[in-house]
Amino acid sequence: MPTAQFARKQLILLLAAIYISNFCKAQVEPMHTGSYDSTWKSLSQYSSAPEWFQDAKFGIWAHWGPQCVPEQGDWYARFMYYKGTSQNKFHESTYGSPSTYGFKEVINSWNAAKWNPDSLVQLYKNAGAEYFFAMANHHDNLDMYNSRYQSWNTTKVGPKKDIIAGWASAAKKYGLPFGVSVHASHAWTWLEPSQDYDGNLTEADGKGTWWEGLDPQELYAQRHDRSVGSSNSGTIHSQWDWINGASLPDENYLTKFYNRTIDLINTYHPDLLYFDDSALPFYKISNLGLKIAAHMYNKSISENKGLNKAVIFGKMLTEEQKESLVWDVERGIPDRPQQKYWQTCTCIGDWHYNRSVYDNNRYKSAATVIRMLIDIVSKNGNLLLSIPIRGDGSIDEKELAIIQDITTWMDINKESIHGTRAWHTFGEGPTAEAVNPISAQGFNEGISYTANDIRYVTKKNAVYASFMGWPETKTINLKSFSTKRTTSVKRVTLLGHGELGFSQTDQGLLLRFPETPLSTASIASVVKIEL
Repeated sequence: MPTAQFARKQLILLLAAIYISNFCKAQVEPMHTGSYDSTWKSLSQYSSAPEWFQDAKFGIWAHWGPQCVPEQGDWYARFMYYKGTSQNKFHESTYGSPSTYGFKEVINSWNAAKWNPDSLVQLYKNAGAEYFFAMANHHDNLDMYNSRYQSWNTTKVGPKKDIIAGWASAAKKYGLPFGVSVHASHAWTWLEPSQDYDGNLTEADGKGTWWEGLDPQELYAQRHDRSVGSSNSGTIHSQWDWINGASLPDENYLTKFYNRTIDLINTYHPDLLYFDDSALPFYKISNLGLKIAAHMYNKSISENKGLNKAVIFGKMLTEEQKESLVWDVERGIPDRPQQKYWQTCTCIGDWHYNRSVYDNNRYKSAATVIRMLIDIVSKNGNLLLSIPIRGDGSIDEKELAIIQDITTWMDINKESIHGTRAWHTFGEGPTAEAVNPISAQGFNEGISYTANDIRYVTKKNAVYASFMGWPETKTINLKSFSTKRTTSVKRVTLLGHGELGFSQTDQGLLLRFPETPLSTASIASVVKIEL
């Protein structure tokens, strides 16, 4: 018989083995295996975005988190720590020093009291959105869901709600594919200025505070040397790909990011995944981004009878990487059609709610949004549009009016958007002929379209010609429909009005518009040309 001491020793060893086993399981989420593995060559099997996404054309994004609470716009959680910036001045005059009221206190103040995901997603669905996106985390490192790997998440702090679960449920109710955006890879360097204030606090410092039991280092991740030049707020842009003196994240940080993202995918089953990274997270220093992509693709295949219906976005992609991911262009539009399907992401204001944009009427108008959408679709792309949300979870009346104007236009003209494909000629007019190169991630929007600008798409036996307004003259010649270039036109219809008189020659298609503009003509007018 074993002695009691020996039995106790065996029990301790058994418990230790169980603990180590569970710890290892928790630390490395398994990758879903299948056709894809964690190499660019393997991911290149993807080749092109699925048909459902190419049909969708238009999505709306809730880029919403605690940085919306101060209503001071983008990158608040970073700039509040840089002395002398407008956001730092606002923070100190409103809340006090970031040493005593750091970003974790901003999170604590976020209550989302007016958040109603059902009514917002229904509103967006009515406006013509064919998919919906929600932000899962930002560079501030707070997870907006019941994260198994990040204690600083919205079920434990701030709203005390599972934000992603609420959005996902609403998207499912209204039949919209659901996407999540993941931005937290860069918290390691992005939050470095917090080291001058509350960014070095530890769990022990929380005794007797509202955050007792939580470790601020899980949020700030600042137990490391700062990047070269981090005292300058702009240096991070040249270090975005973990180069030029960027402080490199340790293995624990990388593994935690991987686990958080796999957990997000497995729990909430998104159809689309957006990374705010060049290509994939950490791809120049680690293969974990490749593993996440392979996991999502394999998971989609297993759940969709052998079809990969997932969409993963990356920025600043090489031509080879466009075989593996869908290229996302931030606040910009390529000046020519793209062979591979792609997406523009933009916002009617700042990504995070900004009171000054509201006060100074600087939102994009419905006309601007629709004209961008028309241009993008003609060039083989989709538009993902962010509507900034206040910290309380509501949108303001000016944003609502813009959405209602988009809805009114879509009610008449959406057949010229959804389910269409690029035609052999994407457009005519001054902006179709202009050169407007992409800058870095994009950042070339702001095109001044006129009614002389026309864009084309096709569906079945029809071509849709969209005019960026109401034509200045009642007789219009579409050169792209010369009898030398296309087959005979059978019928022409002005959507929202009725049939138009026309004649087709070797010079083009001559259309005769009505005298009175349509109610939506100030935004764009669409002619359906049946061949």
